[in-house]
Amino acid sequence: MELDDSFLKGIGMKGGQIHMLMRKRNELLQLQEKAQQGKNSSSKAPDRTKARTEPVSSTDAATQDTPSRDHRAAASSKKQGRRSSQLKHGDDEALELSNCRPFKSQDTCFKYVKDRVLAPESGVNDLIAPCHEYKSFATAAELNKNQLKSKFACEVIRFASACMNIRTNGTIHFGIMDSVEDKGYKHGQIVGIKVKERECYVDALDHIEKCFQENKQEIARKCIHPPVFVEVISKDSQDQRFVVEVDIEPTSSLVKNSFFEVCLPKYNEESQKVTLTKEKAIYQRLGAKSEPVKPNNLATFIQGIQDRDAQRERAELSSTEVHTEASQNLGRKLAILLNDGKSYMDDSLRYILVTNRCEKDNLTCINFLMRLNIFCVFDFDEHSNVSGLYSKYKEHHATRSYFLQDFSNESKTGNPPSQKHLCLFDQPSWVFCNGRSDFLGDEKPCDENTWIRTKKKYLKKAITRICDEILPKRSFIVLFLLLSPVQKPLVDTFQEFYTEMNGTEYIVCIAESKEIYGKWANLAQASCSIETLEQCSIVGMKLSHVDATIRAMLPSTAQPRHLPVSTRGLCTLPLLEEEKLFSLEILCVDQCDDIKLDLLTEKEIQEIEQNFYKGRKIIWENFWLAEKRRCGEIIEREACKDASKLLDDILRGSGLNYSVAKLKVFHHPGSGGSTIARQVLWKRRKDLRCAVIKTSYSPATVCEHALAFRDYDEKEISHCLPVLLLIEDYDEDYLEELRNELMDAVATRKINSPRPYFILMCCRRSNDPERLCKASPLDTVAVTHKLTDSEKSLFRTKLEKLKQKDVKPEFILTFVLMCEEFNETYVRDFVGHILLDIDRSSRDTCLMRYVALLNFYVPNSYISLSHCEAFLGLGAYAERKLRAYDFKSHLSEQVRMIFIELRESTTYISSVRIIHCLVAKEILYQLSGNEPQSQLAMTLLQEKPLFENRFGREEFIKFIRDLFIRRDKRSRGDATDTLFSPFIEHVCKAEDCEKAIAVLKAAYELLGKDPFFAQQLARLHYKNEKFEDAEHWAGVAKARMPNDSYILDTEGQVYRKWFSFTVDKMTQEDSPQSITQKIEIALKAMKCFRAAQQAAKAEYDSMNNAGYFGEVEVGCRLLRFLSTLDVFHRNPQGEYSELVKYLITDYYIPKDIERTWTNLHSRLKGLRQNLYNALEWISEDLSYFQTDKNQEKDEEDERDEKEEQIYNPRKWLKRQSEVYAKFFISTSLMGDSNSALDTQLMRRMNIYKSGGGNVTNILSFLTDKKEARSAEKLENILSFYTENPLRDRLEDNDLINYILCHITLSCLAPGSAKLVSVQALRELSARFFKAKGPFPASAHFLLTLLYWPDEALDKEPNPDKDKILNSALQTMKRLYDIKMKDVPTRKKRIYTPFFLGKGYGLAKIVHKNKIDKLISGSLDEKRMKWLHGTVWNIAKIRDILKRVSGWTKDRDLFIRGHMKELPILPLHRDSVPPGNENVTFYLGFSFKGLVAFNIQVENNAAISRTQGI
Repeated sequence: MELDDSFLKGIGMKGGQIHMLMRKRNELLQLQEKAQQGKNSSSKAPDRTKARTEPVSSTDAATQDTPSRDHRAAASSKKQGRRSSQLKHGDDEALELSNCRPFKSQDTCFKYVKDRVLAPESGVNDLIAPCHEYKSFATAAELNKNQLKSKFACEVIRFASACMNIRTNGTIHFGIMDSVEDKGYKHGQIVGIKVKERECYVDALDHIEKCFQENKQEIARKCIHPPVFVEVISKDSQDQRFVVEVDIEPTSSLVKNSFFEVCLPKYNEESQKVTLTKEKAIYQRLGAKSEPVKPNNLATFIQGIQDRDAQRERAELSSTEVHTEASQNLGRKLAILLNDGKSYMDDSLRYILVTNRCEKDNLTCINFLMRLNIFCVFDFDEHSNVSGLYSKYKEHHATRSYFLQDFSNESKTGNPPSQKHLCLFDQPSWVFCNGRSDFLGDEKPCDENTWIRTKKKYLKKAITRICDEILPKRSFIVLFLLLSPVQKPLVDTFQEFYTEMNGTEYIVCIAESKEIYGKWANLAQASCSIETLEQCSIVGMKLSHVDATIRAMLPSTAQPRHLPVSTRGLCTLPLLEEEKLFSLEILCVDQCDDIKLDLLTEKEIQEIEQNFYKGRKIIWENFWLAEKRRCGEIIEREACKDASKLLDDILRGSGLNYSVAKLKVFHHPGSGGSTIARQVLWKRRKDLRCAVIKTSYSPATVCEHALAFRDYDEKEISHCLPVLLLIEDYDEDYLEELRNELMDAVATRKINSPRPYFILMCCRRSNDPERLCKASPLDTVAVTHKLTDSEKSLFRTKLEKLKQKDVKPEFILTFVLMCEEFNETYVRDFVGHILLDIDRSSRDTCLMRYVALLNFYVPNSYISLSHCEAFLGLGAYAERKLRAYDFKSHLSEQVRMIFIELRESTTYISSVRIIHCLVAKEILYQLSGNEPQSQLAMTLLQEKPLFENRFGREEFIKFIRDLFIRRDKRSRGDATDTLFSPFIEHVCKAEDCEKAIAVLKAAYELLGKDPFFAQQLARLHYKNEKFEDAEHWAGVAKARMPNDSYILDTEGQVYRKWFSFTVDKMTQEDSPQSITQKIEIALKAMKCFRAAQQAAKAEYDSMNNAGYFGEVEVGCRLLRFLSTLDVFHRNPQGEYSELVKYLITDYYIPKDIERTWTNLHSRLKGLRQNLYNALEWISEDLSYFQTDKNQEKDEEDERDEKEEQIYNPRKWLKRQSEVYAKFFISTSLMGDSNSALDTQLMRRMNIYKSGGGNVTNILSFLTDKKEARSAEKLENILSFYTENPLRDRLEDNDLINYILCHITLSCLAPGSAKLVSVQALRELSARFFKAKGPFPASAHFLLTLLYWPDEALDKEPNPDKDKILNSALQTMKRLYDIKMKDVPTRKKRIYTPFFLGKGYGLAKIVHKNKIDKLISGSLDEKRMKWLHGTVWNIAKIRDILKRVSGWTKDRDLFIRGHMKELPILPLHRDSVPPGNENVTFYLGFSFKGLVAFNIQVENNAAISRTQGI
């Protein structure tokens, strides 16, 4: 026989099956034989595939038992339940086996799942276990009523009479495929039929009276049970289908001594009537089919009736015996399911609870839920908030309640990465999945169909996001708590979790009621077999027993926690109150005392200790176990004692009396700074309220919680204990904002306390902690790798003790390295020893190199455990028997030593890093071989598993970005300031810039063409003089972010560098076209910088002034360049008269450039005004701030222009102003009567050239160490002004500069003949308050100086002068707020250039520099004296400054002007005493307004409060 397509199609095979058969020749003969048997045999019991067995729970689905159920049938059903859950048919897809409905069961909850397979049709077994026969009935179900009835009755009566004659129970199933009708289906496959009218099937059995003998009809009625309609469920189809089943039960009392001869109904197509077969027949069960008894066997069959009756009686008697099942060890099963069979539960797992209505009686049995680490609850009880589970849970825990659509949106909020999903971790989320009955809004409960239509999509979104983005695999368990009858939405929830989690490994179901569980299981089997469900379910265990069992496994007791109070006693802190303060990790007096110490094994205790010495951050359990002497003592370094002493000084009120004090701990990475900070907290937890701040929350939230924490359960809030708050690895802006929030909050309390309200212990890594400590020695502790002699002894002793415990040094590497003070040679040798035999080609070694790359170059970086698993190819939710997944088992021994596993304190998401950055450095070096680091980074960028993994993706991408674009800054504690990221700088230095460019390009492409990467590429290119490429990348960045001032500034820098480069390379042979190109590049740069200026004005969260500085630098360099051209030759006096004439006149253009510079003339003639505007803006900007960072070092160090711009911008401005003026001065042109040049402009340029011209330049004379020289220059500047400025009316800016020159000159040379009186200056300034035009802040600043009450001038009170002062103060405040925008608070520190002195007239104005000269010490020491207010203790300073009187009102400060009160700004609001007090202070003048220093309550020095800059 030849095998071809037509033959295979003829036996009913599909195209896909034929294709597979043709490919697998080795199976051809076997499949051919089976096909032939199916085609030719009349038997209904063909060969069937055998089921593949797998072990399941010893219990069957308990809900399939019913009170009236026959026990033997139940036993049979259980045997079937233990069969395989899968069936394979040839090469077709495997289908899952399903159990038949229990015999005689009327359970409406029982369901079949479409396309699963029932066990093969069966013959007689023990008479009680039913035999089964299948009919697809697909065609008959679509017939008319009469045809359907006759067909149904024919099949039922034939099967029933056969069962009754054999005396066996049986069930005939309609809607199940049998082998005769198999057309591409499997034998026993559940397909179901559409049931239009159930009555048709019930009425069909009326044929019993026609088909059975009259005396047997009643017996037949009793033996043949009514049809049962079992619903067929399917996830993919909404059609309602049923399997129609009829049970046959021939009890001995009914059928004894009888045989049943029947006629079968047949539908006659011609007459369209139902007729009966002419001859009656006696049917019997032969194997799996119903066959008539042959005539020659009839006598024998009838003679055997008595034997069959006897067998039936014995079978029935046996089945009535009570079969008791052995009870399961559900307690152990519960422990295994919930916590991997450990003796206790820990916080390593979170729980997602899915539940429905909880009756009042059950509320007393769910106390275990109060102790579980619940992440969220999906609650389907609309009354839960009133009388259900939520009403009880919220008595014990702080929660956030949501509706389903709100929760799905909350979980995908667009917050910054660090805050995304955070609100879901701080408190359990309670999700009302079907509305809330007590809610006044629109969220009302709905029926199942409406829920599926309107709410199911939100459920799917929420579950998908939880499983894909929020909670890592194996970190949570979904707990289904079935407390009341189940509805479809609850089952949909299971199916969604089952799909997202790839099975039931992390799903647990608890149901006390077997009936409730049964309905849930029957509905859930559409996704998962009942046998699999049983394995993850606890069924029949009383809820109270579940409660007691779980609580016994908890690692801690439920004892309350306590806080210290001001009366030296204790108060109880309930968990509910603690959870409300979720931004604080609170340290209690009895911290860890609730831990059941007897549950901790010695191995677990040793692991806790070793984790710390290996490099993990110390935890409270370390201190607690040390106190309990269950592990070794924690070494106390000298820095810990220093920090404790500083804390004592703060608490004693020595020095300043701040409401919010700071204690700073700067430490080398791995030197134990965090340990020291927490040691201080641990030691002070009994006399201070202590907590750790979670910096992922906003300062406002932390402030609110800190105040509530301080006040909690205190009777008098004025006498509360100080609160010690630890903040680690913080951002400087965050810290300053938090401090201001706390100070403002305290200020509103109007309470004066001798001790601070809050002490912020600021702990941060730094590569130069000693420098930072030196800058602020009174409140800073430095922790370094260097050990004192006494510390060396302690560390050596501790190391010996650890070795005595058989702890290998390799497993406590960080501690060992600390003992050696992280000596580079020791680290190199140690790492080399560990890596000696490592497999360099393995995936885990590759992973270690990637982590080392990040850890060395990116501070505080790590890779999540989820990323590591994805990289190593460890699948999500892999089917395994133990849930506890040992990631370490997939690592080599060397990698295990080097890695340290961390857990994020808020979300408990695990991550890994190298034990120390110096170790990471050595790993990079020693494992690199010949491979450069740029190649390692390039390989890292190609690792798709790392970049596609969704858990912790934001953090991972942030670290990758930082690797390429984060620069080092000394202000952040880094060792140096870098132009590029340390990694890029290394590649440029150790390899070449091309490699750096290549890897940056790869990162740019991978990270979504990030414009900031394009910006870095532009910078890298122009740094390496690749200007065309730099121009391209700057354009790319600009195209993606056209309004970003920093990117626009970078574009300007490209052209600035390009211009400078081309000018430096210029030769005599350069063509006119080349010169034009150079000028064009410079003008492009200036245009870009002006665009950056405009963009910066629109940015409300930053203050970017680089555009102004860039424009001035390019403009001045362009002027120098133009001055070198032959066309602009110098005149005999050495002036650039031709250049000046060209630039400042509209009409004059030299003939030589008239045509060649056609496109440049208009822009070059605008150069002077553009530069003037930029210089004025910079001057005004610098007036607000103390910006000279290194005044003393400026004369010692030769700095380039860029550094000068950063470190001494005032000096930079003065120098650039002189350059600017130099090229716009021509005395010869001024004397030319035929010239229309502006004489006033020439005078202004001469003023610029002499060092004046703007506010900042003029004030900078006060910082010149040679006062006489500065005074002479100022007198020279004044000589350029008209002799009668009042008559000749100066321009506004010129008038401001003129007045300020007099004030400055009076500070330097009070007796100068050039000075005019204050009254004359007042008259000149009258336009600033009389005219309507907008004036700069400097004009209003001068008004406050000139119109401040003068005892010599203002003998008569004048309210008009108060109006001038008040108007000026309000305008300055408004302009200040506009300028500062929404930048961080610490960048708003105002500069106070003048103070009120004891003199009269101009002599009463004292410049800050005069005060600085009276302060001894270095620049840093002077700053500390200003900061801590000790400057006011210097007698010489008190002698020159005037102390004024004022008063406070509701924490606001006021002073009397000429007649009316004026508001005064305290430098810190914290310095204003509470209540209404008379105070005295020193008065300062700033561009923000009047500022009060050294505020003291009048005549009450005992409670004086001191405040400095």
